[in-house]
Amino acid sequence: MYETFEHTADLGLRVRAADLDTLFAEAAQCLFATIVEDLATVRPGQRIDVKLDADDLSYLLFDWLRELLYHFDAEHLLFGKFEVHVTDAGLTGCAWGEPLDRSRHNLEHEVKAITYHGLHIEKTGPTWEAEVIVDI
Repeated sequence: MYETFEHTADLGLRVRAADLDTLFAEAAQCLFATIVEDLATVRPGQRIDVKLDADDLSYLLFDWLRELLYHFDAEHLLFGKFEVHVTDAGLTGCAWGEPLDRSRHNLEHEVKAITYHGLHIEKTGPTWEAEVIVDI
């Protein structure tokens, strides 16, 4: 489950999930749901693989989202499907999507960057929760 919240001139992403793999996948979905008006319009025709090393979960989430945003900025790829595996050593993940097609994809927000401000991941009972602020 994910949601957005207003944060000054930025936008906050709040994600909750039962495990870290789902948390990271949901965070990526939340990011792209803020970029494109209807995430269901993004077809899973192209796949990218991501491998990241990290020993801090918050920074790993930052790097994961930054990597996906890079592909959007540099290659104009929108993603709508994600598979992630988080370990103590880092992350391996896949994202599926397609190039931006303005005839089918209405953009909602221009996400300029993922920020460190307010970045955190914590386990509350059986649930993991993350918050990330993005610069729009």
